[in-house]
Amino acid sequence: MKRWQLRLRVWPCCFLVAVLAGCQPSSSDSSSSSPNGAGVKRLILLTNGDDPFWDAMRTGMEKAAQDIKLSDAKLAVFLDKGDFSDEAQISKLSQYATQSDIAAVAISPVDPENRGIADAMRELRDKGVHVLCIDSDMDMTRYRDTRFAYMGTNNVMGGTELGRAAKGLRAEGGVYATFVGLKAVANAHERISGFAAGAGEAFREVESLADGGDENIAQENVKAALNNHPDIDTMVGIWAYNAHAIVEVVKDRDLRNRTTIVVFDAAELALKDMSEGYVDAMVVQNPYQMGYLGTTLMKALAEGDHSVIQGMYPNYDETSGEISAGSDIFTTELRVVVPDDTSPLKPEMFEENTKFFTFAEFSEWLAERKLKGS
Repeated sequence: MKRWQLRLRVWPCCFLVAVLAGCQPSSSDSSSSSPNGAGVKRLILLTNGDDPFWDAMRTGMEKAAQDIKLSDAKLAVFLDKGDFSDEAQISKLSQYATQSDIAAVAISPVDPENRGIADAMRELRDKGVHVLCIDSDMDMTRYRDTRFAYMGTNNVMGGTELGRAAKGLRAEGGVYATFVGLKAVANAHERISGFAAGAGEAFREVESLADGGDENIAQENVKAALNNHPDIDTMVGIWAYNAHAIVEVVKDRDLRNRTTIVVFDAAELALKDMSEGYVDAMVVQNPYQMGYLGTTLMKALAEGDHSVIQGMYPNYDETSGEISAGSDIFTTELRVVVPDDTSPLKPEMFEENTKFFTFAEFSEWLAERKLKGS
């Protein structure tokens, strides 16, 4: 059995332990400088940029804050958004290092190989702040020591599942382009490489364009790709907002009948696009779960709750406070979402632990959690 599969089987137990802890009002905000009550310590989740993806994570954080009674522990959780730049993350991390009320930071790094980000993370750890990576990791060859552990999607597997979806939709293969915010981010590189592996040799990539997190540029990139390569028949959205950018251009140019559209994540606009017949498949992460369990882990680290930590990372050594290399990854859920039962894609085409939903089923899952996207 693969390591990432083992992690998936662990998480329901951890979730149950957290839920049984009870409920308490949430202490969540989007500012890293929000005032706290006397003696209250902050748990901060620092994003790489601003995207609706993080709204689902915030909801998970808020639910965890209630369930595990953060306020009783004199802890509060905050979501702090970057702007897709190295400089913003370095500045925020450096700011945290000057503040005495921060107990833990979970970061989604903009660039896994950026020395400035790595140094700022180390500085926090040296000051006794617990640091972990969430959603995207640091380079494990050079910078594993910058964080306690990683929690999030197995992005190579996610990309592979998206490639399998394309293959299932176009058995004859195709010519494809990928669209993403920043190629340097670990999750972008891993998803793109994973897609190529899952799609197979019958698919040929002719373009891979980054937009820097700018949705207007995202649409211009789709136009440029089609202008440069009129034979493109498969469009691949790597970040959440890329899906709608692809759909808008395909609609405008009336190319839907010959274009397969497969995307990562389920942004609100992308869900609307699928409901209208413009998206063939989504591979969806679970940012709600990341927010919930990330908050649970940060609280456990702040309080030295070894049983909770070991529930997520079984090889955690409570004596040293560290986890051996290769065991410091907790993999969150993946889903494949298709428009309806008439899709040629079926559950058996994907990994056993990848959950398979029709659009209607996934909409129900979102509604139960009061989410607009995932």
